[in-house]
Amino acid sequence: MLPWFDALFVAFAVVLLVPSVILFIECVVAALPGFRRPSRAAEHPDARMVVVMPAHDEEAVIEETLRALMPELGPRGEVLVVADNCSDDTAAIARRVGATVLERNDPSRRGKGYALSYAIDHLAVDAPDVVVILDADCKVSPGGLARLAEHAHATDRPVQADYLLQTPREPTPVGRVSALALLVRNRVRPLGLHRLGLPCHLAGSGMAFAWRTIASAPPTHGHLVEDLQMGLDLAEQGHPPLFCPEVEVTSTLPTHDEDARGQRRRWEHGQLETLLHRGPRLIGRGLIGLRPELVALGLDLTIPPLALLVGMVVPATLVAYLWAWWGASFMPLRLLLLANVALFTALTSAWFRFGRAVLPPGELLSIPRYFIWKIPVYFAFLFRDRQTSWERTRRSSESQTDEEVDESQ
Repeated sequence: MLPWFDALFVAFAVVLLVPSVILFIECVVAALPGFRRPSRAAEHPDARMVVVMPAHDEEAVIEETLRALMPELGPRGEVLVVADNCSDDTAAIARRVGATVLERNDPSRRGKGYALSYAIDHLAVDAPDVVVILDADCKVSPGGLARLAEHAHATDRPVQADYLLQTPREPTPVGRVSALALLVRNRVRPLGLHRLGLPCHLAGSGMAFAWRTIASAPPTHGHLVEDLQMGLDLAEQGHPPLFCPEVEVTSTLPTHDEDARGQRRRWEHGQLETLLHRGPRLIGRGLIGLRPELVALGLDLTIPPLALLVGMVVPATLVAYLWAWWGASFMPLRLLLLANVALFTALTSAWFRFGRAVLPPGELLSIPRYFIWKIPVYFAFLFRDRQTSWERTRRSSESQTDEEVDESQ
């Protein structure tokens, strides 16, 4: 039976090696100095743009977001806020600031996918040239809206901005490591793909679409990661998303670690479900149809969350060492050592080039604590206690208010 176990172990090692090598390529290419791939020059600067902003109980943040956004709209831009199942003053505040507001009330069907479909149906009566999707707590770099809109209109492809989730004013050590992991996912990896001339995945906010593109997208009702699903659907239709590093969209991570873990549970359970159900199919369709953009997206999709990947590669390497010492094949150990080198090089280059301000050298010792913090997320997925419905995450401002209330009591 030993040869069979050897073969299974080798196969498992290859499964871990492939995403490690892909991550290595993306991170190293992104970190190379002086390597720029300019985005295509913008055209149609007079395109009519509508910024769609799904909002569920966002009264704490939406006014600030809208007031910063309004001067960036230009003469042919407007904001459409979808107040989705709100129980607060989100709609009234948005109207007061000058946005057009749609109020949607359907408690049995909650989530961003439903809100976006509602907005698209409304816009179809008088369709704009471009739709930009922005979350209610996000800020856009100056000139970014126009750049995204022009870029989407010119290429007829979804365009994803550089979407960063920043640490709150007083971040916890776990929060800093979490911000670094998200920076690798949302900036470093898409930048590496962009420099290689390959598409990226959609990240949820700071996304721009030509009308004919988003109008043809299948609905993403009920998906935990509706942005990721939409990007894959559009790529299969011939519109692979394009990364636009010139435009920065920023939001803030939750203040409390428990809020952050709930947010990551939703994102990562959705990502893992998509990896299992869409990854192999996407690679297969790309190979059969000779479509390298689908192969690239499928291979990138095979990279699981970083904590999970590292948490599988390192223990598997220790087991492979004992396996070889016991007298079995050395091949699993060789493959897994290569995976360790690829992972270490990828994450070190990403941190050194992009992440030292997010996670200073003195706080690198927080990384093991972050892995421990993430264990319940993956155990829940493994043992079928999976996130299946959308749940809103408290904003940092709300968390701070709660703290003040607790102190006053």
